[in-house]
Amino acid sequence: MKKTLIILSLFLFFKTSKAQDSSVEKSVFGAQVGFLGVWVHNESRLSNQIALRAELGFDSGIWGGSFYDKTGYVFTPVITAEPRWYYNLNKRKSKSKRIDGNSGNFLSLKTSYHPDWFVISNYKNISIVSDLSIVPTWGMRRNIGKHINYETGIGLGYRRIFAKSAGYLKDENDLALNLHLRIGYRF
Repeated sequence: MKKTLIILSLFLFFKTSKAQDSSVEKSVFGAQVGFLGVWVHNESRLSNQIALRAELGFDSGIWGGSFYDKTGYVFTPVITAEPRWYYNLNKRKSKSKRIDGNSGNFLSLKTSYHPDWFVISNYKNISIVSDLSIVPTWGMRRNIGKHINYETGIGLGYRRIFAKSAGYLKDENDLALNLHLRIGYRF
């Protein structure tokens, strides 16, 4: 995993060190909602094609079935840091397509932490086990008008579940899937 990250970092560094016609915006602030959550984010430019996305929000879950007396839901806080490489800005600009608000395709390394601070649920005494996930992701963002945008992404990565701190015998490793479709507002 370390070798892959080093190679990806070097590739991104050399790829973006050339002179660029187009670049990501200095700062983009917005809010997004999706099927399973709500988030606020800020993207800050690191180079012409790389932005660091910092995000706070609530991920959610739904469960039900004959074992439960009612369908349950849970909202739990999530903190995310995600470097994004917007790799097709020059191509979009050369075709007179919009790149404002970092509208383009991206590759990212989404790193998310779910702390066990609190949960919002229709069931009492619900808690979560904290976890940390690192997911390489491909995605795209497009604008609709001046302030509205939509975003989609997919990736598969690693998740560390801190079960020991919740009273279990040992921590666990698992696969993490990032599959998102969001609509947002850019401030």
